[in-house]
Amino acid sequence: MEHNIVIIGAGFAARQLIKNIRRADKQVPVTLIAADSADDYNKPDLSHVFTQKQGADDLTRQSAAQFAAENNLTLVSHTRVTAIDRRNKRVVCGDRFFDYEKLVLATGAQAILPALPGSEWIFTFNSQNEYRQNQDALQSAKQIVVLGGGLIGSELAMDLHRAGKQVTQVDRSHSLLGSVMPAEISSRLQHKFSQMGIQLALNNELESVAKTADGLNVLLKNGLIIRADAVIAAIGLKPETALAADAGLYTQRGIVVNGQLQTSDPAIYALGDCAEIEERILPFLQPAQIGAMTLAKNLLGGAETLNLPAMLVKVKTPDLPLFFAGETTRTDLNWDITLNSQGMMAKGRDGQNQLRAFIASEEHTRQAFLLLRELSA
Repeated sequence: MEHNIVIIGAGFAARQLIKNIRRADKQVPVTLIAADSADDYNKPDLSHVFTQKQGADDLTRQSAAQFAAENNLTLVSHTRVTAIDRRNKRVVCGDRFFDYEKLVLATGAQAILPALPGSEWIFTFNSQNEYRQNQDALQSAKQIVVLGGGLIGSELAMDLHRAGKQVTQVDRSHSLLGSVMPAEISSRLQHKFSQMGIQLALNNELESVAKTADGLNVLLKNGLIIRADAVIAAIGLKPETALAADAGLYTQRGIVVNGQLQTSDPAIYALGDCAEIEERILPFLQPAQIGAMTLAKNLLGGAETLNLPAMLVKVKTPDLPLFFAGETTRTDLNWDITLNSQGMMAKGRDGQNQLRAFIASEEHTRQAFLLLRELSA
Protein backbone atom coordinates (compact mmCIF):
# COMPACT_ATOMS: atom_id res chain seq x y z
CA MET A 1 0.00 0.00 0.00
CA GLU A 2 1.44 3.36 -1.03
CA HIS A 3 0.51 5.31 2.10
CA ASN A 4 0.28 3.87 5.59
CA ILE A 5 -1.00 6.75 7.73
CA VAL A 6 -3.23 9.48 6.27
CA ILE A 7 -4.08 12.57 8.34
CA ILE A 8 -6.90 14.94 7.36
CA GLY A 9 -6.38 18.44 8.75
CA ALA A 10 -3.23 20.48 9.39
CA GLY A 11 -3.90 22.31 12.65
CA PHE A 12 -2.06 22.14 15.95
CA ALA A 13 -3.22 18.60 16.83
CA ALA A 14 -2.17 17.17 13.44
CA ARG A 15 1.28 18.77 13.65
CA GLN A 16 1.86 17.51 17.18
CA LEU A 17 0.86 14.04 16.02
CA ILE A 18 3.31 14.10 13.10
CA LYS A 19 6.17 15.26 15.33
CA ASN A 20 5.45 12.43 17.77
CA ILE A 21 5.26 9.85 14.98
CA ARG A 22 8.59 11.02 13.60
CA ARG A 23 10.31 10.85 17.00
CA ALA A 24 9.49 7.15 17.06
CA ASP A 25 9.62 6.24 13.37
CA LYS A 26 11.41 8.26 10.68
CA GLN A 27 10.20 6.21 7.72
CA VAL A 28 6.57 5.13 8.10
CA PRO A 29 4.69 6.74 5.19
CA VAL A 30 2.55 9.70 6.31
CA THR A 31 0.28 11.80 4.08
CA LEU A 32 -1.17 15.10 5.30
CA ILE A 33 -4.25 16.42 3.47
CA ALA A 34 -5.37 20.01 4.16
CA ALA A 35 -8.08 22.21 2.69
CA ASP A 36 -5.89 25.32 3.20
CA SER A 37 -2.20 26.12 2.72
CA ALA A 38 -1.25 24.03 5.80
CA ASP A 39 1.24 26.72 6.86
CA ASP A 40 1.98 26.68 10.59
CA TYR A 41 0.77 29.47 12.89
CA ASN A 42 0.20 29.70 16.63
CA LYS A 43 -3.56 29.94 17.09
CA PRO A 44 -3.43 31.49 20.62
CA ASP A 45 -1.66 34.49 19.05
CA LEU A 46 -5.01 35.46 17.47
CA SER A 47 -5.92 36.81 20.92
CA HIS A 48 -3.30 39.58 20.58
CA VAL A 49 -3.25 40.58 16.90
CA PHE A 50 -4.83 44.00 17.44
CA THR A 51 -2.55 45.23 20.22
CA GLN A 52 0.44 43.70 18.39
CA LYS A 53 -0.73 45.36 15.15
CA GLN A 54 -0.23 42.09 13.29
CA GLY A 55 -1.69 41.04 9.98
CA ALA A 56 -2.68 37.43 9.34
CA ASP A 57 0.54 36.63 7.49
CA ASP A 58 2.61 37.88 10.44
CA LEU A 59 1.34 34.87 12.42
CA THR A 60 2.92 32.31 10.06
CA ARG A 61 5.81 30.51 11.78
CA GLN A 62 6.75 27.92 9.16
CA SER A 63 5.69 27.11 5.61
CA ALA A 64 3.93 23.83 4.98
CA ALA A 65 6.63 22.83 2.49
CA GLN A 66 9.35 23.28 5.12
CA PHE A 67 7.36 21.30 7.70
CA ALA A 68 6.79 18.50 5.16
CA ALA A 69 10.48 18.35 4.28
CA GLU A 70 11.56 18.31 7.94
CA ASN A 71 9.12 15.52 8.79
CA ASN A 72 9.40 13.37 5.66
CA LEU A 73 5.72 13.47 4.76
CA THR A 74 3.63 13.76 1.64
CA LEU A 75 1.83 17.10 1.70
CA VAL A 76 -1.46 17.56 -0.16
CA SER A 77 -2.56 21.17 0.46
CA HIS A 78 -5.50 23.22 -0.86
CA THR A 79 -7.37 19.93 -1.28
CA ARG A 80 -10.80 19.18 0.12
CA VAL A 81 -11.68 15.61 1.10
CA THR A 82 -15.04 14.72 -0.42
CA ALA A 83 -15.55 11.25 1.07
CA ILE A 84 -14.05 8.41 3.08
CA ASP A 85 -14.40 5.01 1.42
CA ARG A 86 -14.12 2.78 4.50
CA ARG A 87 -14.62 -0.49 2.63
CA ASN A 88 -11.59 0.11 0.40
CA LYS A 89 -9.69 2.15 3.02
CA ARG A 90 -9.47 5.11 0.73
CA VAL A 91 -9.78 8.90 1.13
CA VAL A 92 -11.50 10.51 -1.86
CA CYS A 93 -10.63 14.07 -2.96
CA GLY A 94 -12.75 14.66 -6.03
CA ASP A 95 -11.03 12.67 -8.79
CA ARG A 96 -8.00 11.85 -6.63
CA PHE A 97 -7.76 9.26 -3.89
CA PHE A 98 -5.30 8.18 -1.20
CA ASP A 99 -5.18 4.71 0.31
CA TYR A 100 -4.64 4.32 4.02
CA GLU A 101 -3.93 1.62 6.54
CA LYS A 102 -4.79 3.97 9.39
CA LEU A 103 -6.66 7.26 9.02
CA VAL A 104 -6.69 10.22 11.43
CA LEU A 105 -9.41 12.86 11.40
CA ALA A 106 -8.03 16.13 12.77
CA THR A 107 -10.69 18.27 11.12
CA GLY A 108 -10.99 20.80 13.98
CA ALA A 109 -14.04 22.90 14.76
CA GLN A 110 -15.87 25.83 13.23
CA ALA A 111 -16.93 29.01 14.97
CA ILE A 112 -20.69 29.05 15.57
CA LEU A 113 -22.52 31.75 13.66
CA PRO A 114 -25.92 32.74 15.12
CA ALA A 115 -28.93 32.27 12.86
CA LEU A 116 -30.51 35.73 12.78
CA PRO A 117 -31.34 38.48 10.29
CA GLY A 118 -28.13 40.07 9.01
CA SER A 119 -25.86 37.20 10.04
CA GLU A 120 -23.99 37.67 6.75
CA TRP A 121 -22.48 40.82 8.26
CA ILE A 122 -21.04 38.96 11.26
CA PHE A 123 -17.37 37.93 11.22
CA THR A 124 -15.90 34.83 12.85
CA PHE A 125 -12.38 34.75 14.24
CA ASN A 126 -11.35 31.13 14.70
CA SER A 127 -8.41 30.80 12.32
CA GLN A 128 -5.65 32.62 10.50
CA ASN A 129 -7.67 32.34 7.27
CA GLU A 130 -10.78 33.89 8.83
CA TYR A 131 -8.68 36.77 10.13
CA ARG A 132 -6.99 37.14 6.73
CA GLN A 133 -10.37 37.46 4.99
CA ASN A 134 -11.58 40.20 7.37
CA GLN A 135 -8.41 41.87 8.67
CA ASP A 136 -8.74 45.14 6.72
CA ALA A 137 -12.29 45.71 7.97
CA LEU A 138 -11.39 44.75 11.55
CA GLN A 139 -8.19 46.79 11.74
CA SER A 140 -9.96 49.90 10.46
CA ALA A 141 -13.11 49.42 12.58
CA LYS A 142 -13.46 51.81 15.51
CA GLN A 143 -16.63 50.43 17.14
CA ILE A 144 -16.94 46.65 17.44
CA VAL A 145 -19.56 44.38 18.98
CA VAL A 146 -18.20 41.09 20.34
CA LEU A 147 -20.85 38.41 20.65
CA GLY A 148 -19.89 36.02 23.45
CA GLY A 149 -18.69 36.40 27.04
CA GLY A 150 -16.69 33.20 27.29
CA LEU A 151 -12.94 32.63 26.99
CA ILE A 152 -12.49 33.66 23.35
CA GLY A 153 -14.97 36.55 23.50
CA SER A 154 -13.37 38.00 26.63
CA GLU A 155 -9.82 37.68 25.29
CA LEU A 156 -10.89 39.30 22.04
CA ALA A 157 -12.82 42.12 23.75
CA MET A 158 -9.81 43.08 25.87
CA ASP A 159 -7.41 42.96 22.92
CA LEU A 160 -9.67 45.14 20.78
CA HIS A 161 -10.09 47.64 23.61
CA ARG A 162 -6.35 47.79 24.30
CA ALA A 163 -5.87 48.56 20.60
CA GLY A 164 -8.00 51.69 21.04
CA LYS A 165 -11.35 50.43 19.76
CA GLN A 166 -14.74 50.95 21.40
CA VAL A 167 -16.06 47.52 22.36
CA THR A 168 -19.48 46.25 23.39
CA GLN A 169 -19.58 42.66 24.60
CA VAL A 170 -22.91 40.81 24.45
CA ASP A 171 -23.77 37.54 26.18
CA ARG A 172 -26.90 35.67 27.31
CA SER A 173 -25.27 34.84 30.64
CA HIS A 174 -25.49 37.12 33.67
CA SER A 175 -21.70 37.04 34.02
CA LEU A 176 -18.50 36.82 32.01
CA LEU A 177 -16.95 33.35 31.70
CA GLY A 178 -20.28 31.95 32.91
CA SER A 179 -19.66 28.54 31.33
CA VAL A 180 -16.36 27.94 33.15
CA MET A 181 -16.64 29.51 36.63
CA PRO A 182 -19.06 30.89 39.24
CA ALA A 183 -20.24 34.49 38.77
CA GLU A 184 -18.89 35.49 42.20
CA ILE A 185 -15.37 34.68 41.01
CA SER A 186 -15.49 35.99 37.45
CA SER A 187 -16.89 39.29 38.78
CA ARG A 188 -13.31 40.53 39.26
CA LEU A 189 -12.71 40.33 35.51
CA GLN A 190 -16.15 41.80 34.87
CA HIS A 191 -15.33 44.78 37.11
CA LYS A 192 -12.02 45.25 35.29
CA PHE A 193 -13.79 45.34 31.93
CA SER A 194 -16.22 47.98 33.20
CA GLN A 195 -13.33 50.04 34.60
CA MET A 196 -11.52 49.88 31.26
CA GLY A 197 -14.57 51.13 29.39
CA ILE A 198 -15.68 47.93 27.69
CA GLN A 199 -19.47 48.12 27.49
CA LEU A 200 -21.08 44.94 28.85
CA ALA A 201 -24.52 43.89 27.62
CA LEU A 202 -25.02 40.77 29.74
CA ASN A 203 -28.28 38.86 30.16
CA ASN A 204 -28.90 39.99 26.62
CA GLU A 205 -28.55 38.73 23.05
CA LEU A 206 -28.35 39.79 19.46
CA GLU A 207 -31.65 40.09 17.56
CA SER A 208 -30.46 41.38 14.19
CA VAL A 209 -27.73 43.19 12.28
CA ALA A 210 -28.63 45.71 9.58
CA LYS A 211 -26.29 47.32 7.07
CA THR A 212 -26.53 51.12 6.89
CA ALA A 213 -24.81 53.82 4.85
CA ASP A 214 -22.20 54.39 7.57
CA GLY A 215 -21.82 50.96 9.17
CA LEU A 216 -24.07 48.51 11.01
CA ASN A 217 -27.07 48.82 13.32
CA VAL A 218 -26.96 46.06 15.90
CA LEU A 219 -30.29 45.38 17.64
CA LEU A 220 -30.24 43.68 21.04
CA LYS A 221 -33.06 41.76 22.70
CA ASN A 222 -33.67 44.56 25.24
CA GLY A 223 -34.32 47.00 22.39
CA LEU A 224 -30.96 48.76 22.49
CA ILE A 225 -29.53 49.63 19.06
CA ILE A 226 -25.75 49.87 18.84
CA ARG A 227 -24.02 51.56 15.92
CA ALA A 228 -20.98 49.48 14.99
CA ASP A 229 -18.38 49.07 12.26
CA ALA A 230 -18.05 45.32 12.80
CA VAL A 231 -19.60 42.41 14.72
CA ILE A 232 -17.56 39.34 15.70
CA ALA A 233 -19.17 36.06 16.80
CA ALA A 234 -17.26 34.29 19.58
CA ILE A 235 -20.06 32.20 21.06
CA GLY A 236 -18.39 28.82 20.80
CA LEU A 237 -17.07 26.15 18.48
CA LYS A 238 -18.85 23.33 16.67
CA PRO A 239 -16.70 20.23 16.01
CA GLU A 240 -16.35 19.45 12.31
CA THR A 241 -18.11 16.09 12.07
CA ALA A 242 -19.71 16.11 8.59
CA LEU A 243 -17.04 14.01 6.88
CA ALA A 244 -17.12 11.42 9.67
CA ALA A 245 -20.92 11.29 9.78
CA ASP A 246 -21.14 10.89 5.99
CA ALA A 247 -18.75 7.94 6.29
CA GLY A 248 -21.09 6.30 8.83
CA LEU A 249 -18.87 6.89 11.87
CA TYR A 250 -20.52 7.43 15.26
CA THR A 251 -20.83 11.14 16.06
CA GLN A 252 -22.62 13.10 18.79
CA ARG A 253 -21.39 16.62 19.53
CA GLY A 254 -18.03 15.52 18.12
CA ILE A 255 -16.55 12.43 16.50
CA VAL A 256 -16.88 9.87 19.29
CA VAL A 257 -13.65 8.09 20.21
CA ASN A 258 -12.62 5.57 22.86
CA GLY A 259 -9.65 5.80 25.22
CA GLN A 260 -7.28 4.84 22.38
CA LEU A 261 -8.76 7.68 20.27
CA GLN A 262 -10.34 5.16 17.89
CA THR A 263 -13.66 5.95 16.26
CA SER A 264 -16.36 3.34 15.69
CA ASP A 265 -14.15 2.11 12.82
CA PRO A 266 -10.96 0.64 14.37
CA ALA A 267 -8.85 1.82 11.41
CA ILE A 268 -9.96 5.45 11.85
CA TYR A 269 -8.99 7.78 14.71
CA ALA A 270 -9.91 11.36 15.68
CA LEU A 271 -7.82 13.97 17.47
CA GLY A 272 -8.13 17.57 18.64
CA ASP A 273 -11.15 19.88 18.54
CA CYS A 274 -13.26 17.48 16.45
CA ALA A 275 -12.97 14.54 18.88
CA GLU A 276 -15.42 13.70 21.67
CA ILE A 277 -14.07 11.54 24.48
CA GLU A 278 -16.16 10.53 27.51
CA GLU A 279 -18.87 12.96 26.32
CA ARG A 280 -16.43 15.86 26.45
CA ILE A 281 -15.02 18.16 23.79
CA LEU A 282 -11.65 19.54 24.90
CA PRO A 283 -10.69 22.50 22.67
CA PHE A 284 -7.45 23.28 24.50
CA LEU A 285 -3.78 22.83 23.61
CA GLN A 286 -2.80 20.44 26.41
CA PRO A 287 -5.36 17.70 25.58
CA ALA A 288 -4.27 17.92 21.94
CA GLN A 289 -0.59 17.58 22.94
CA ILE A 290 -1.18 14.60 25.23
CA GLY A 291 -3.63 13.07 22.75
CA ALA A 292 -1.03 13.35 19.98
CA MET A 293 1.56 11.52 22.12
CA THR A 294 -0.93 8.72 22.87
CA LEU A 295 -2.20 8.41 19.31
CA ALA A 296 1.30 8.33 17.77
CA LYS A 297 2.08 5.23 19.83
CA ASN A 298 -1.22 3.59 18.83
CA LEU A 299 -0.75 4.31 15.13
CA LEU A 300 2.63 2.59 15.35
CA GLY A 301 1.17 -0.57 16.91
CA GLY A 302 0.62 0.34 20.57
CA ALA A 303 -2.53 0.17 22.67
CA GLU A 304 -2.14 3.23 24.90
CA THR A 305 -5.10 4.75 26.74
CA LEU A 306 -5.39 8.53 26.91
CA ASN A 307 -4.82 9.75 30.45
CA LEU A 308 -5.47 13.46 30.92
CA PRO A 309 -4.20 15.11 34.11
CA ALA A 310 -5.77 18.18 35.67
CA MET A 311 -5.22 20.95 33.15
CA LEU A 312 -4.33 24.59 33.70
CA VAL A 313 -6.20 27.05 31.48
CA LYS A 314 -4.79 30.52 31.00
CA VAL A 315 -7.28 33.25 30.11
CA LYS A 316 -5.35 35.60 27.83
CA THR A 317 -6.56 38.88 29.36
CA PRO A 318 -3.22 40.65 30.08
CA ASP A 319 -4.69 43.51 32.13
CA LEU A 320 -6.06 40.93 34.56
CA PRO A 321 -4.21 37.60 34.19
CA LEU A 322 -6.46 34.67 35.12
CA PHE A 323 -5.69 30.94 35.47
CA PHE A 324 -8.09 28.14 36.37
CA ALA A 325 -8.05 24.37 36.68
CA GLY A 326 -10.22 21.49 37.86
CA GLU A 327 -13.98 21.11 38.10
CA THR A 328 -14.75 24.82 38.30
CA THR A 329 -18.40 24.38 37.30
CA ARG A 330 -19.33 21.89 40.03
CA THR A 331 -22.21 23.27 42.06
CA ASP A 332 -21.46 21.32 45.25
CA LEU A 333 -18.04 22.83 45.96
CA ASN A 334 -17.31 25.08 48.93
CA TRP A 335 -15.34 28.07 47.67
CA ASP A 336 -12.75 29.82 49.81
CA ILE A 337 -12.07 33.20 48.19
CA THR A 338 -9.15 35.46 49.11
CA LEU A 339 -9.17 38.96 47.68
CA ASN A 340 -6.37 41.46 48.27
CA SER A 341 -4.15 44.00 46.52
CA GLN A 342 -2.29 41.16 44.78
CA GLY A 343 -5.41 39.75 43.18
CA MET A 344 -7.75 36.88 43.88
CA MET A 345 -7.35 33.23 44.84
CA ALA A 346 -10.40 30.99 44.91
CA LYS A 347 -10.19 27.34 45.97
CA GLY A 348 -13.12 24.97 45.54
CA ARG A 349 -13.22 21.97 47.90
CA ASP A 350 -15.63 19.04 48.12
CA GLY A 351 -17.35 17.66 51.23
CA GLN A 352 -14.16 15.77 52.20
CA ASN A 353 -12.16 19.02 52.01
CA GLN A 354 -10.37 17.75 48.89
CA LEU A 355 -9.25 20.47 46.45
CA ARG A 356 -11.30 20.03 43.26
CA ALA A 357 -10.79 23.38 41.50
CA PHE A 358 -9.02 26.69 41.77
CA ILE A 359 -9.09 30.08 40.05
CA ALA A 360 -6.25 32.59 40.46
CA SER A 361 -5.76 36.13 39.18
CA GLU A 362 -2.88 38.60 38.93
CA GLU A 363 0.02 37.90 41.32
CA HIS A 364 -1.71 34.80 42.70
CA THR A 365 -1.25 33.05 39.33
CA ARG A 366 2.30 32.22 40.54
CA GLN A 367 0.76 29.62 42.85
CA ALA A 368 -1.04 27.86 40.00
CA PHE A 369 1.48 25.09 39.31
CA LEU A 370 1.75 24.14 43.00
CA LEU A 371 -2.03 23.98 43.25
CA LEU A 372 -2.17 21.91 40.08
CA ARG A 373 -0.06 19.27 41.80
CA GLU A 374 -2.44 19.22 44.76
CA LEU A 375 -5.35 18.92 42.34
CA SER A 376 -3.72 15.95 40.59
CA ALA A 377 -2.84 14.15 43.83
